[in-house]
Amino acid sequence: MASRSTGSVTTSETFGKLNEVKDAQQRLAEVISPSQLQHNASLSEEYGLQLWLKREDQLPVRSYKLRGAYNKIAQLSTDQKERGVICASAGNHAQGVAYSCKELRVKATIVMPVTTPNQKVNQVSRFGQEFVEIVLHGDTFDDSKDFALKLCEANGMIFIHPFDDEHVIAGQATIAMELLEQCEQPIDVLLFPIGGGGLAAGCCAVFKEYSPNTLLVGIEPEGAASMKLALQTGQATPLSTIETFVDGAAVKQVGELNYSHCRDVLDDVLTVPTGTICTRMLKLYNEQGIVVEPAGALTLAALDLYSDYWKNKRVVAIVSGGNNDITRMEEIKERSLIHEGLKHYFLVDFPQRPGALKQWLLDVLGPNDDITYFQFVKKHNKESGPAIIGVELMDPSSFQHIKSQMKKLNFRYEYLNDNERLFNSLVR
Repeated sequence: MASRSTGSVTTSETFGKLNEVKDAQQRLAEVISPSQLQHNASLSEEYGLQLWLKREDQLPVRSYKLRGAYNKIAQLSTDQKERGVICASAGNHAQGVAYSCKELRVKATIVMPVTTPNQKVNQVSRFGQEFVEIVLHGDTFDDSKDFALKLCEANGMIFIHPFDDEHVIAGQATIAMELLEQCEQPIDVLLFPIGGGGLAAGCCAVFKEYSPNTLLVGIEPEGAASMKLALQTGQATPLSTIETFVDGAAVKQVGELNYSHCRDVLDDVLTVPTGTICTRMLKLYNEQGIVVEPAGALTLAALDLYSDYWKNKRVVAIVSGGNNDITRMEEIKERSLIHEGLKHYFLVDFPQRPGALKQWLLDVLGPNDDITYFQFVKKHNKESGPAIIGVELMDPSSFQHIKSQMKKLNFRYEYLNDNERLFNSLVR
C-alpha cells in the first residue's frame, strides 16, 4: 500500500502538469468526444457496490491510447512531422498513432510484435491507410521497442513512446479530467489497468490534486505485474519473464516517468490471474453485450476477486479497450473453463486390451461429463498405450470422482493441467 505524499514535486510543477492536461483536452476535442460514463445496475448488484464504467472501448480506435498518441504527435514541430514518427506497440497504441497520423497527415512506421492478433494489425492498417507502414518484429513489446529505436536512430524519425512520455501521460490524464466532470458525486474508488503505467500516471496526477480522497487502485495481470515489482523494489525494475496473453498490459518494465508519478500517490496495485480475466470477458459478452480485450477486462476481473474491499462504495472502473480478435475466443473459453475447474486434461496409460476405453467411459467419466479432446494411437506388441483425454465437467466436484475412479480401476495417469511444459507440448 502506497502512502499519499507529494514527494519532491512542487505545487508549481503540479499545476503546470494539470495545465498540460487541460491543453490536451482542448486538442483532443478536435478528434474525439468524451467517452461515456455508464452506471451498471446489474454489475452493481452482483458486486454489492455502486459501479460506473468509463467506456474507453467506445472511442474511435476502441481504446484510450488515442488520447496520448494524438496529444504527443499534435505538438511536434513542422520539421519533426516531416521527418516522420515511429512507435512500437502490441496493438492499441499503434492504432492510436495510426489514427492520429492520418488525421494530422504525418508518416509513421509502426513496429508490432509478431504475436500481435491479426485483428489489431489489420485495424492499424485501416486507421493509418497510406500514412502508415507496419513492421512485425519480435515476440514481445520490448523486442519491438528495441528494434523500433534502432530504426528511429538510423532514419532520424521521432519515437512516440506508448507510455513513458509526459505528453502521452497528459493525453491519458484527460480520462481523469472527464471523470471528475461527469461524476455528480465523489468517487470513492477508481480502478484502472496498468501496463506501462501511462494511464495510471495520468490518473494519479489529476486525482491527487482534485480528488485526494479517492482510493486509486491499479490492476495488473498476474503474469506481468511490473508496477507491483517497481513499488516493491523502489525503482522501475524489469521482470525476468512475462506472460503475454493480456497483450495490452504485458510490459516487462513500467516507465520511469510513470513510476515517479505513481510512487507516492497510487494506493494499491492488485493482480488478476489470466483465467479470471477470461471468465469475466465471457460474462461481459454473454450477459452485458460488451466486447472487451483481455486488458480491457482487468478492472472488472479484479472486482471478481477484491470487491469485498469496496462494499457499498462508489466505484469507477475504466474499461480500457475492446480490440479483441474473435479468433481468440476458443482460447479464452478454454482458459476460463480451466480456471473454473471445469476443464481437465489427463495423459492416461490404457491397457492394450479390448474394452479398456469402454470401461473408462462407463466407470470413470461422470454421467454429466463430456470428452472434448481425445488422442490415441494403438501400438501393437505393447502392454499399454497412452491417450490424451480432455474432459469438460458440469460441476468442478466431478474432478475428484474421476481421479479416485482411475486409481480404483488401476488406470495409470498424469494430470496435465499442472504440468505447463507437457500441457503446451501435447495439447496446445
